[in-house]
Amino acid sequence: MLEVTPFGEGWVLEYEGGGLPAAVPGCVHTDLLAAGVIPDPFLGRNETEAAWVGRREWAYTTGLSAPSGHERTDLVFDGLDTAAEITLDGRLLGRTRNMHRSYRFDVTGLEGRLAVRFASAYTEAAAVRDRLGERPAAYAEPYQYLRKMACSFGWDWGPTLVTAGIWRPVRLEHWSTARIARVRPVVTARQSLGVVELRVDVERIRAGAGLAVAVRVGGQEARAPVEGTGAVVRVEVPDVRLWWPRGYGEQPLYEVELTLLHEDRVLDSWRRRIGFRTVELDRRPDEHGTAFTLVVNGERLFARGVNWIPDDVFPSRVTRDRYRERLGRAAEAGVDLVRVWGGGLYESEDFYDACDELGLLVWQDFPFACAAYPEEQPLRGEVEAEARENVVRLMPHPSLALWNGNNENLWGFRDWGWEEPLGGESWGEGYYLGLLPRIVAELDPARPYTAGSPWSGSWERHPNDPAHGTHHSWEVWNRADYAEYRSEVPRFVAEFGWQAPPAYATLRRALPGEELAADSPGMLHHQKADDGNGKLRRGLEPHFAFPDGDFDRWHYLTQVNQARAVAAGIEHWRAHWPVCAGTVVWQLNDCWPVTSWAAIDGDGREKPLWHELRRLYADRLLTLQVRERGLVLAAVNQAARAWNGDLALRRMTVDGVLVGRALLPLAAGARAVAVVDVPRGLRPEGPAEFLVADADGLRALYFPVPDREIPYPKPEFEVTVAPGAVTVTVTARTLVRDLLLQADRLDPAARADRGLVTLLPGERVTIGVSGWETPDVAAARAALYCVEPAR
Repeated sequence: MLEVTPFGEGWVLEYEGGGLPAAVPGCVHTDLLAAGVIPDPFLGRNETEAAWVGRREWAYTTGLSAPSGHERTDLVFDGLDTAAEITLDGRLLGRTRNMHRSYRFDVTGLEGRLAVRFASAYTEAAAVRDRLGERPAAYAEPYQYLRKMACSFGWDWGPTLVTAGIWRPVRLEHWSTARIARVRPVVTARQSLGVVELRVDVERIRAGAGLAVAVRVGGQEARAPVEGTGAVVRVEVPDVRLWWPRGYGEQPLYEVELTLLHEDRVLDSWRRRIGFRTVELDRRPDEHGTAFTLVVNGERLFARGVNWIPDDVFPSRVTRDRYRERLGRAAEAGVDLVRVWGGGLYESEDFYDACDELGLLVWQDFPFACAAYPEEQPLRGEVEAEARENVVRLMPHPSLALWNGNNENLWGFRDWGWEEPLGGESWGEGYYLGLLPRIVAELDPARPYTAGSPWSGSWERHPNDPAHGTHHSWEVWNRADYAEYRSEVPRFVAEFGWQAPPAYATLRRALPGEELAADSPGMLHHQKADDGNGKLRRGLEPHFAFPDGDFDRWHYLTQVNQARAVAAGIEHWRAHWPVCAGTVVWQLNDCWPVTSWAAIDGDGREKPLWHELRRLYADRLLTLQVRERGLVLAAVNQAARAWNGDLALRRMTVDGVLVGRALLPLAAGARAVAVVDVPRGLRPEGPAEFLVADADGLRALYFPVPDREIPYPKPEFEVTVAPGAVTVTVTARTLVRDLLLQADRLDPAARADRGLVTLLPGERVTIGVSGWETPDVAAARAALYCVEPAR
């Protein structure tokens, strides 16, 4: 039987003629940080003091002694970052140049000093660039010239901390006769019959007869002989329970156990969990353009999505528990699809396991983003090898729903001025429209593939045409007010978003001793977007008087504006289902403490946007919108049952006077949207009026003018605090708009169970607070913020 020996202990990082203890898996930065050689690059402006780390060579060493009693011993690296040379007592075992692959070396009978020497990623990238020529990119760093996590070189939300190291686990595998080299399970479901076809590749020490594979799944068993170095075994499982995305059903998982046998002696085994389900992508043309609708088990979905970036600049620090916690909060916010963005990684098994269990569909980008990528060697062979390995590695996961060729590169070629400087040189099109779809069709035929995001499906149309395929909506954040989200109905919005700073406690930890201001040195360093603060200001001013010199108000209002902007988009697009079939917010998470588009900041604290997503992505949503025919209410019902009830409309003044009211019937079919015209007499007139819509505990508000034009009364409210299971209750005496308890101002560990809430006069809200050890009314009142009259 194959035996595995973990090989992560005893490594040393060579440094200044000596050695530092090295954590494997890990990276140079984390080892230097642990040894006190560099300061924490996440604090203040320390990032710049660690820039030298990515520009020099590094070496990891350890002793290798591998007697095993087996015929063969392999040294297996699950991940090396990135350009490395592996030697044993000076003897070359191999060279690597791809962070996204695993590597295996025969070390049978060998022992001595093992060294893994990493070239600077900058040096490796420069060598490829010199050989193949310049390629344009959205950023100046040379990430397109090597197969490495692109955002390691910095992004408009991430620091430039160019890593090197043994970033995934290492082990020794001892085996005899043969081992399982690869298993490719194709899982299908037809009604209640599940079918698993496993294509098995075997590595043998010698030719011979007597090898077989046996598989067990769902109480069913099958067996097939190994012919040469391969076998195919098929199992039919009757009466299977289908795996569904969250909100549509349960997520039953079936254990698959495959064993490699030699005359009934077990040589090796392979175990995975699978789920039975079908997934299709409807891209049919219709009267609105070209659809882009995910269909799971025959059910058409409006995808409630978020974009995922690597959860840490140093990805070896992301544990199974951390994945589960982050993704659990995505599910808690109503998310049912997570897009793994192309400037990052193929994530670890822990990520996809959590998605399987939580019912989160995964849209997986191949790692290409915002650049023209050469298609010649040495890159082409690396791209093919990594794609083949990772398609097979991830295909057992039922959560994996879609392969996507790249992020924004097809769009970039058309719109970002690449074509002329390329002068006919390769730029990646052959990957996205040729190599990658062929690999997916060959290896994972049960899953759809799309060439890129955005992509309209054809060069005959603009790549980012909102009427065809996927669309990225960035004109709004970059150049327009968020009200412009309502000007079009894309078929699928794969990226859009709005920035806001992280939580106050996150800023206090990340910028110790700094007097916080929107433009203080540390705040500016932790704002990586081009003219990010300028865009925050220009996005705020149409709605609120800009709070010059008042950091606390700026912090609150920019977070409110982020939530309002994303709400404007999602409410509009969900209300146009099934023409629009999904929204994927940029972005769920952050990789360090930074002002960004994230809903959960780099320290894991929720912004108000996260709480707003819980409302926006709930099965049922009320929204008031202005359309060509006038003011309407859209009742969005993504639940499996019809939504029938009463709709209460109230036209009110900001001083609390009821101007008019009506009770209307509400009827929205299952997975459908109902649109109700607001009676003309209930439509607000002038800046002092607004409309309230209530149904089944849900509420929608419509204010006809921006906040800065509304004559709000000075907000008045009472606050009480109940100890024990701590709650803060706020009772409004006046209209209180977008009340927010910033729990982290009470205690860095504190968390509130709700975000922004608007109270009418006489209404109250009770907010649960965890992690607050010394509840106090005065402290609670000081941590409460709301919209105030324009000054």
